[in-house]
Amino acid sequence: MIRSFLKRKLTDNQLANIFVNGLLDVIENGFKDVALLINEDPAFESSPNISPESHTEFTLIVIVGNIVTLESSFDSDQAFRVEQLIYQKFATIFSMSETQFSNLIKDYKNFISRVNHPSKNMLYGMSKAIFHKYNLNDFQEEYFKRMQAPNPLFLKRMDDVMSNFIWDWDVFFKKYKL
Repeated sequence: MIRSFLKRKLTDNQLANIFVNGLLDVIENGFKDVALLINEDPAFESSPNISPESHTEFTLIVIVGNIVTLESSFDSDQAFRVEQLIYQKFATIFSMSETQFSNLIKDYKNFISRVNHPSKNMLYGMSKAIFHKYNLNDFQEEYFKRMQAPNPLFLKRMDDVMSNFIWDWDVFFKKYKL
């Protein structure tokens, strides 16, 4: 019984492994449902026909969103150490150098920031990035297409979907300590 009150202590490397494997698992298991939801969204006049296999953009958007939330959930030194380990692991998975992966993440952060301006809310930025990276403007009704802006109803639904892909650090810290 006393064990249930003890938190398991993790090293930075173990945390990075859990983070990377957990994100990849949720993306792999969830993107086909996300693609289906987008394809059937009533905000579009015709289906975007996103393939369940075209998850690369989605994967990078989710990684960026979670790295940003990681940065705000840890003190700066620990966030830096864990982030470097995460970059090493993802670089290996994507067959890139750590510098190449870091630059890719930086580019995606900048893209999300740009499409989300002036908001600083990462969840909104992730939804807008999905909209732009998958060229969903082409499938909207004429009013929103001319504005080159996502239908707010679609964005709201996308925000709800994307919230399932953000790491819940509060729950994590209830189970583990670093």
